[in-house]
Amino acid sequence: MKKILIIMLCLASTGVWAQSSEFGIKGGLNYGSTGDINGFSEAREDFPDLKDGESKAGYHFGVFGKFEISGVFIQPELVYTKLTTDYGAFDYNLDKIDLPVLLGVNILGPLNIKAGPSFQYITNNEIEDGTFKIGNVDKDVTVGYQLGAGLNLGSLGIDVRYEGAFTDNTAFNEAADNNFSIDSRPSQWILSLSIAL
Repeated sequence: MKKILIIMLCLASTGVWAQSSEFGIKGGLNYGSTGDINGFSEAREDFPDLKDGESKAGYHFGVFGKFEISGVFIQPELVYTKLTTDYGAFDYNLDKIDLPVLLGVNILGPLNIKAGPSFQYITNNEIEDGTFKIGNVDKDVTVGYQLGAGLNLGSLGIDVRYEGAFTDNTAFNEAADNNFSIDSRPSQWILSLSIAL
């Protein structure tokens, strides 16, 4: 009798998770910038256009899973992100793979809030101007955070989030005569559209 009850409970819990699990694709726009530029103070006379990083629009796309029970869910994602920052004298391009793992709560009808860590792996960072070269970032993987709100309308979802950094991730200039560094960890707003398959 005990074995039958355990099997029934396992099947029931599997059914609950199956009814509350979904997978899908997502994509959208992001607007933000990477961090400060350092060590360029002596060269500002030669580069009068140089300024603090100015936000520009980028894009992202990827896949997600959502596992929900009793109005609480975990939402892991795997997302490719493209971001450009305007430093006046040059643009800094950043391509990265993001792995946010968000904990969310349904709060009112189709509305939810979510937050959690976001792991970042940079696949490419480069300066668009041929005068300068930037080296590899200091750390291959860094951890930031994302928080925001979402709206689910059937299989369609809309998300607005903010992504920030816990620590810097410095990329250094390769030339000794122009010694400067850029913090590659971005702060950005993320607008996403998702479709559950």
